[in-house]
Amino acid sequence: MMLLSNYLPEKINKVLFGDRSKFGYEVDYKDKDWIEWESVYYDFYSNTQKKGVGKYVNDSGYKIFKEFNFQDKVILEIGPGSLPHLNFMNGTPSKYIMVDVDEDFLKISEKKLENLGIQFENILIKNRQDPQIPNIKNNSLDAIVTFYSLEHLYPLEPFLNEYEKYLKKDGVIIGAVPCEGGLAWGLGRFLTSRRWLKKNTTLNPDKIICWEHPNFISLIKDLLDDKFEIVKNRFFPLRVKSGDFNLVYSFIYKKKSQ
Repeated sequence: MMLLSNYLPEKINKVLFGDRSKFGYEVDYKDKDWIEWESVYYDFYSNTQKKGVGKYVNDSGYKIFKEFNFQDKVILEIGPGSLPHLNFMNGTPSKYIMVDVDEDFLKISEKKLENLGIQFENILIKNRQDPQIPNIKNNSLDAIVTFYSLEHLYPLEPFLNEYEKYLKKDGVIIGAVPCEGGLAWGLGRFLTSRRWLKKNTTLNPDKIICWEHPNFISLIKDLLDDKFEIVKNRFFPLRVKSGDFNLVYSFIYKKKSQ
């Protein structure tokens, strides 16, 4: 998938997608901006992703959840957040495993699953750069759920390699990602969440954007297409299959036959 960002002047790309040539893609956990980012992330998430336009855009991706039968399935979710997509779930899993780097989100999510009577397991990841998930066996999962998390994982390919191993024969990976690197996404962030960061923090958005979203939609889709078999996919809000003129790419991919 080609993106217009490949042809835009660097000055424009820096504003829309962060200064990647300067800050790179790997997080410096001791950096003062990153430390501040971690302290404000929950407020940022609540104010920009859980209300208004942000919620509307995110919900467009969650709707793919309806199109898989979860009844009696073993599910693993990468970065469940507060599980806002449970409203779209079809059927009751036999077990729901949640993997996150944020213990607070795991606590919020487990309460939701408890209220629904769904058996669950929490796995707290201490090293977000390690693609291996503790205690998950190969060929043990019916589905891996990953809403708005693949854009964060760098480098992405080793993570997808592990996920493929964990899936049973005909197991699926279900989720959605923002069209990061696309023109519509960059402009939308410039007008919304970037303004929130400028107003409410002292951190440098050009740095945090690079570290939070190292992966563009072009890379994510190309890797998924290569490693898995497409079952269903769609872009939002337009039907045209373009990362530049859409905001969200949602998908169901199946493990390829050996």
